[in-house]
Amino acid sequence: MVDTYHSDQEKFYYVTEGSFGVVPASPAMLGHSCSNLDPDINPNNIKVAGTGSVDVVALKRGQRQPLLKLKYPIPSDAPINLLQYVKQELNTSLSLQVLYYKDIFATATDIISLLYKGARFNKATLTCDIDGILECEGEFPSQDVEVSTAKIVNATYTEYAGAVSGSESYVKIGGVTCERVTSWKLQIDNSCKAVPVIRSVNGHLAKYLTWGKRLLTGELTFEFESKQEADDVLADTEQSSLEFGLGGANKVSVEHTKWDDFSLSGKTEDLIYAKVPFTARGPLTIS
Repeated sequence: MVDTYHSDQEKFYYVTEGSFGVVPASPAMLGHSCSNLDPDINPNNIKVAGTGSVDVVALKRGQRQPLLKLKYPIPSDAPINLLQYVKQELNTSLSLQVLYYKDIFATATDIISLLYKGARFNKATLTCDIDGILECEGEFPSQDVEVSTAKIVNATYTEYAGAVSGSESYVKIGGVTCERVTSWKLQIDNSCKAVPVIRSVNGHLAKYLTWGKRLLTGELTFEFESKQEADDVLADTEQSSLEFGLGGANKVSVEHTKWDDFSLSGKTEDLIYAKVPFTARGPLTIS
């Protein structure tokens, strides 16, 4: 009898799909370590009530909604290899695999595989703190999920490693480097929507996962050395761009941004910081 699995016995991999919802043949799966990995399968059961009983009279399968949530340190080996697929302009679907296993991965036994097919990178939240590392929290709704006890046939599995520290990042406001920021956050929400249709085959699965209106928001925390951001809020100033370093030559930037608020906070015997959330019209660039 196999004992329970531990976090050191789970792995995450992904590959781009050529056709929506179809895992490529002999795929080259890429992956990296995650700090949180939360697979979910929701059948959306329909609870049917009726006369003559205080209990539900039937339970019917609804529209299946597989969802994978994860949080991972940005790997210094390839900071944007996965992150780039949050861009709607690439119009990319992914196959995602979560593997639980025993012994050494190369010769793993007692495998449990959750293979998410037709996945979209719907939400990404990038965070960076001067005392920490760059991390990304992502949500991937999918068309379907397949549960099995094996790796993908003829697949290769490669992992990226490393991390990017806060001291390796940078912030540019309007193209000018700002050296007053102690932490930053960027949220990308693609508002993906599952589109089901009435059909005789796989009617419980969405036919499409469409992109919706993209919302770009975030927050900067400044050391309170200047009133610049307060002036910008009062003057209704729009910044031409915000750019964030992701390690090496990689970066993410959003254009046409405005500060949504300006607030100061500080505890006794502590420094005072300015928190400034923002919204951007876009476009979004990841390179």
